[in-house]
Amino acid sequence: MSKKHFSGLVLCLVAVFSWGGMFPIMAPALKIMDPFYFTLFRYGSVAIIFSIILLIIEGPKAFKPEGQALRLWIFGTSAFAGFSFLVFLGQQIAGSSGVIIASIMMAIQPLLGVLVGWVYRGVKPTIASLIAMVIAALGVFMVVTKGHSATLLAGHNTIWAVILLLLGALCWVIYTAGGSDFPKWSILRYSTLTSIYGVLSVIVLLFIATSAGWLRFPNMNQITGVSGALVYMITLAGVIAVFAWNMGNRIIGSINGILFMNLVPITAFVISIINGYQVSAFELVGCLITICALIGNNIYNRIKAKNNRVME
Repeated sequence: MSKKHFSGLVLCLVAVFSWGGMFPIMAPALKIMDPFYFTLFRYGSVAIIFSIILLIIEGPKAFKPEGQALRLWIFGTSAFAGFSFLVFLGQQIAGSSGVIIASIMMAIQPLLGVLVGWVYRGVKPTIASLIAMVIAALGVFMVVTKGHSATLLAGHNTIWAVILLLLGALCWVIYTAGGSDFPKWSILRYSTLTSIYGVLSVIVLLFIATSAGWLRFPNMNQITGVSGALVYMITLAGVIAVFAWNMGNRIIGSINGILFMNLVPITAFVISIINGYQVSAFELVGCLITICALIGNNIYNRIKAKNNRVME
């Protein structure tokens, strides 16, 4: 294994461990502040930090979109508005199980990536990938219901939470896929410009929602109450994780990098158990089923790609 490849693996590990910890950390924060203004404080700070670093390293010319403003806005809005809005709102609605459900939904991103590749790149999924999707869906169902299927229809908004989390995970997959459209750009430049465009969308949406009376600007007590979570989300789960993820995937390839998302629910499970959460047998089995489906699909795609190279 080359040093470059090893560094790519380390970068992906840094990202997923950081993201695995963000769901347990966000659980108490979501009881204090809504996920929308939290997103503004988090990614607004991330965009500023990225911008300062980019300005120092690559200069003012790096901020020019070079005719790619629309794509940057789409990808940036997907990641820095859509992902954060939908995922943390879904986690908030899911209640005490939100940490586990949210982390599991993040782990199925490799399969969502297959669908995005089909729609966006025209790459049709294999039969193995489709089977893996069905098996992973079964695992997610077990985690969500904890063995009680009536939970989905019991008026606890579980279905609504799962839909939001699924859409949020899809938003991040779209953002990750978009990175390959800018092969000549540095990872820092792509991360910075997409964060700027994404935060602009966040500001516009919050302005509309606040003006309409749907949201209120948080008071100082709320801001100080989530200060610890903000520090973690801005630094580890923000600047460091986003940059590490984009760089790691460029080095080792998305087919390898996306497999690391399996570690997100494992990290969240461990932290939740330490914090006193009682994990049911159905949740554990469901998590294992989902992860096995994802690993199986990844192994199959590796073997298929290797055989295709041999035949060529």
